[in-house]
Amino acid sequence: MLRIAPSILSADFGRLLEEIRQVEAAGADLVHLDIMDGRFVPNLTFGPPVVRWLRGRVSLPLDAHLMVASPDPLIPDLADAGVARVAVHVETCHHLHRTLASIRDAGMSPGVALNPATPLEAALEASPWIDYILVMSVNPGFGGQTFIPESLDKIRRLVRLAPRDGLEIAVDGGVTALTAPGLVEAGATTLIAGSAIFGASDRAAAVAALRDATTGVDR
Repeated sequence: MLRIAPSILSADFGRLLEEIRQVEAAGADLVHLDIMDGRFVPNLTFGPPVVRWLRGRVSLPLDAHLMVASPDPLIPDLADAGVARVAVHVETCHHLHRTLASIRDAGMSPGVALNPATPLEAALEASPWIDYILVMSVNPGFGGQTFIPESLDKIRRLVRLAPRDGLEIAVDGGVTALTAPGLVEAGATTLIAGSAIFGASDRAAAVAALRDATTGVDR
């Protein structure tokens, strides 16, 4: 079943709770949290205190994507803040198995994220220890970027090469009602969308447009 995860990177932080409640009511499945440190990516967002504040106020599972140079120190705080799952970039983890094991041991679901130019093999090697792979279809760091079309072939290859069934494939970057059908057909099971949802005047219509665009699409 397709899951929709609105990214609050594109939300109005002055009305953050109101905006998240709108996507909750619209039938979103996860709230996506882009945590950036200004080192791994050229942007700085928020950290565990904001996440902890959200956990007590929203009902959807919190889905964290760590775009940080040193993810390990954040893991205990994110678990304490009530995050459901965490994706770390293979490009930043010197001891990936240890990092993924610490996420699982903290009670969260572990995933790995791949930049557009990072080979799939880096994630496939980690497949015994993860629940999902997050394919970046833009270069990470900023919302509203243009979708990289070569990402479709990357997802198709990931589906062919995945060593086990049930490995979730999430996609982040340039996800819109126009790109969503191709992504689902290629094999994506979770669509992360920021500006396509929070940039729309009607959040419910934006979430519905993503679902409607993929209705009947064969994987």
